[in-house]
Amino acid sequence: MRRRVFAPLLGIVLVAPLVLAAGCSGGDDVEVTVRGRFGARPEVSFPKGAPSAELAVKTLVKGDGEGARKGDLVVADYVGYRWGKDGNKLLANSYLAGVPGAFPTGRLVPGLDKALLGARAGDRVVAKIPPSEGYGDKGDTQHQVGPDDSLVYVLDVRGVYGKAAHAQGRAQALDDAGLPRVSGGGQGQAPQVTVPRVAAPKKLQVRTLIQGRGPVVAKGRLLALQYVGVFWRNGQVFDSSWRSGRPYAVTIGTGQVMKGWDQALVGQRVGSRLLLVVPPSLGYGKEGLAQAGIRGDDTLVFVVDLLGVH
Repeated sequence: MRRRVFAPLLGIVLVAPLVLAAGCSGGDDVEVTVRGRFGARPEVSFPKGAPSAELAVKTLVKGDGEGARKGDLVVADYVGYRWGKDGNKLLANSYLAGVPGAFPTGRLVPGLDKALLGARAGDRVVAKIPPSEGYGDKGDTQHQVGPDDSLVYVLDVRGVYGKAAHAQGRAQALDDAGLPRVSGGGQGQAPQVTVPRVAAPKKLQVRTLIQGRGPVVAKGRLLALQYVGVFWRNGQVFDSSWRSGRPYAVTIGTGQVMKGWDQALVGQRVGSRLLLVVPPSLGYGKEGLAQAGIRGDDTLVFVVDLLGVH
């Protein structure tokens, strides 16, 4: 399967799309007992019998910062269970893999979206979601959830990224007539990319437009980002996280995205804004990607803001 590269086709991997986070929706009688410290896998004990039919969300440890709003990206370590009359079963455990999950609010089942509202970095939240707020009376066989199963998740929220998140650091001069010019791109606004009327470079080009001061992006980490993608041949935008109104997250350096991204983004610092010029051989190759209008000979231009790494 060819590597994916951008937003709706970006291949954002959620270990379980069931996952939820903190909030103030519903009651706080989650019924389960949770032990352990923030950042370490929690121990979850279930009472005998089936769960009640109400959505319940409880914050066990309080963090700080802005609470998540609809459309924000929440990054969290988590465990997730199904719970029904026949007992409970662990479905997902991000602590085992060492990479958190990414939860795009507004695109989850109703109970998850309700539970996520208000989540803040540093929160530990336990949430119990009944079938009526989850997968309904049909359940979801793909995720081993039956029609009568509730979902229970404990989440340690690492970061919340809003639609206005952008690169923050020191601007770097770019004086190369053979590369695109980038302008604008303040808070909540996509950068404007102007492609020169010259032949596209044959090799991958990476330039730092804003130098961030955050941690270095390491291979295998979850990277939160904003980006805009432009065709070299005509300067038209083919995809943009700013246009979709939400940041995205990818596991970098592992083949989840195109080779050009893996090569360019590993080793960069959070807070940076980068200009990438990706030749076909490091993008979609001779096949292109018809559904996105990408041809086999297309050189792709990206401006990427690195928001956080986990």
